[in-house]
Amino acid sequence: MTIYDISQMAGVSIATVSRVLNGSTNVTPKTKKKVLDIIEKNGYTPNAFARGLGLNSMHTIGILCADSSDLYLAKAVCHIERSLRDNGYQSILCCTGYDLENKKNALHLMISRKVDSVILVGSHFVEASDPDNEYIRDAARQLPVMLLNADFDCPNVYCTLCDDFKAMQEAALYLIDSGAEDILYLYNSMSYSGRKKLAGCQSAFLLRGLPSDRRYQQFYPGARDDIDDVCRFLNSLREAGLSFRAVLASDDLLATAAIKYARRIGLDIPKDLSVVGYNNSLLAICCQPELTSVDNRLECISRQLVRTLIHTLNGDGMPQKCIFSGELIKRGTTLP
Repeated sequence: MTIYDISQMAGVSIATVSRVLNGSTNVTPKTKKKVLDIIEKNGYTPNAFARGLGLNSMHTIGILCADSSDLYLAKAVCHIERSLRDNGYQSILCCTGYDLENKKNALHLMISRKVDSVILVGSHFVEASDPDNEYIRDAARQLPVMLLNADFDCPNVYCTLCDDFKAMQEAALYLIDSGAEDILYLYNSMSYSGRKKLAGCQSAFLLRGLPSDRRYQQFYPGARDDIDDVCRFLNSLREAGLSFRAVLASDDLLATAAIKYARRIGLDIPKDLSVVGYNNSLLAICCQPELTSVDNRLECISRQLVRTLIHTLNGDGMPQKCIFSGELIKRGTTLP
């Protein structure tokens, strides 16, 4: 069943059928009912691609994320997809991994599918070397590009993000001012967001006139979801003579591993070891004691990103950058 068959059965032009399908008011109620009755009787489903060509819109958004098993990215995709659906848009998801060539190929694939816009979820899509970001600029010449939790100055690129620098700075200052000593900053990413968090932690020490000892800034190079290996990594630091009384982690998974490490060697939390995480994810309330963590307002920035996207597609002027402040949620892994 095609639009041509519908037009012949209804005795109207193809243009009239198209207007009915697209919700145009330029059709008489009698003709509209006649066409809709035939469509319902025959179970006709309009071809989305064919309709898109006529409307200059597929009402479909491409979503790219590096890893759908990552708690932060998975939650972001969930918020974004739900908000798009509430606004009448469908989505196509592609998990790219972290390799640059795969990210480029996935973005090109989305554009070839005639999506109305692409959303890049997470800061891993913005490379440290600016020439490597040319693929984003190329995409932005063809359609609006939305970045979640990353900052990239380019025409037709819209960024919605948490101020990770300030949020991590405030978390570090909280630990310092609460009397925590020998604070270990533990991180596992040098993405745009990862670099901002590291800089925020370093700035907190400078603000308090404390030395920024690189031994207490440790990059964990292993698998992102291997909690036991993170525990072994922390234990290896201790065995190598690095003494720390607090762990400030760049995400909740690393912080949860620090809690597990403390349990294994008999440390009391927070008396012997204070722990602060980042993202305020489900993990923060699944451990014992519950984890003090930075809430980076993920649901808010996800909804704002979609709001910016919808207005942009409608031709409304929108700011190219929306920045949200994080909030430290204090729980049982830090002293009152």
